[in-house]
Amino acid sequence: MIGEVSLFGLYMPPLLLLMLPALLVSRVLGSLLARAGFYRLVWHPALFDLSLFVIVLGSLAHFASNWS
Repeated sequence: MIGEVSLFGLYMPPLLLLMLPALLVSRVLGSLLARAGFYRLVWHPALFDLSLFVIVLGSLAHFASNWS
């Protein structure tokens, strides 16, 4: 992964830029799982949502580092 990304003259870490797509993907996955009734099996839904976000963010970062 590269060190910094210049966004309109503001240097930002690439992981911060990957957080927005990861949030969108995890929200879509969470709504699909809620519609399927999966959250009835989950002990702590907020903790599950956080772990889903971390997994999606980690996989996006992994694919972004292999892509460049």
